[in-house]
Amino acid sequence: MSGHSKWSTIKHKKAKVDSQRAVVFQKYSRELIVSARLGGPDPAGNFRLRTAIEKAKAAGLPNDNIKRAIEKGAGSSGAENYEELTYEGYAAGGVAVFVEAMTDNRNRTAGDVRSYFTKYNGSLGATGCVGWMFDQKGVITFNEDTDFDKLFEAAINLDAEDVTEEEGQYKVITSVENFQNVVEGLEKEGFKSKTAELTRIPQNTVEVTDEKTADQILKLLDKLEEHDDVQNVYANFDISDEIMQKLEG
Repeated sequence: MSGHSKWSTIKHKKAKVDSQRAVVFQKYSRELIVSARLGGPDPAGNFRLRTAIEKAKAAGLPNDNIKRAIEKGAGSSGAENYEELTYEGYAAGGVAVFVEAMTDNRNRTAGDVRSYFTKYNGSLGATGCVGWMFDQKGVITFNEDTDFDKLFEAAINLDAEDVTEEEGQYKVITSVENFQNVVEGLEKEGFKSKTAELTRIPQNTVEVTDEKTADQILKLLDKLEEHDDVQNVYANFDISDEIMQKLEG
């Protein structure tokens, strides 16, 4: 799938370290709470909750934490009233940024997000200003030892949009509407996925060619990711490996 941004690759490399942080555990807990509240506590009948549980377990969230979050969402322990919101804007260099958040205080979250954009030479925009640049898709990943030909055939028969090889793994791309059908259909065919999630894929990318701009972009995205209320951050930039090495050095 063309047009995937550098940020997805960077986040993938950071995931192992980030998964140990309490703030990441809190993000998974919030998704579990909201999923259980909206669709009920039984993962067999609540696909969003089921995928949230699988992601939480993969990140190392303890089973007790998962159970408590589901109970909160189901109403047995007094769930927080989290609201799902999105924020859109531009980072340095005209890079589009799309933020998904869950918050119990929208004024606090909006103020914090706006201050981060301002601090790192970006600007928070109105709803819809960059959202159209990102296509919402389902992405299901498989280890590279999966039989690609069989996976491809099964995915296409289930009306998946594409199957690609990227970052040492296979990815099945679906529409949002067909995501659950493809996930469950591939499971029935015997394919065990690594991850299955809804994501936003940029239609095109902005090439960042100088260190200062790249540094400002990465610092903004890091700051957003670290915020308790922010669940996901998407951006449409591409930074060369040469510049990345300079920044990391």
